[in-house]
Amino acid sequence: MSNSIKSLAALGLVVLVAACGGNTQEEEYVVVEPEPISVEPTYTGKYK
Repeated sequence: MSNSIKSLAALGLVVLVAACGGNTQEEEYVVVEPEPISVEPTYTGKYK
């Protein structure tokens, strides 16, 4: 029985290392320029 406990502990350790050790990628930062909230009206000369 102690061999099966040792085997399960070793398997658990391998799974833990595989799950936690693979995250070596850096996060990618994306900068988004905000669009203007409103556009100022242009003078067209309609109401002279």
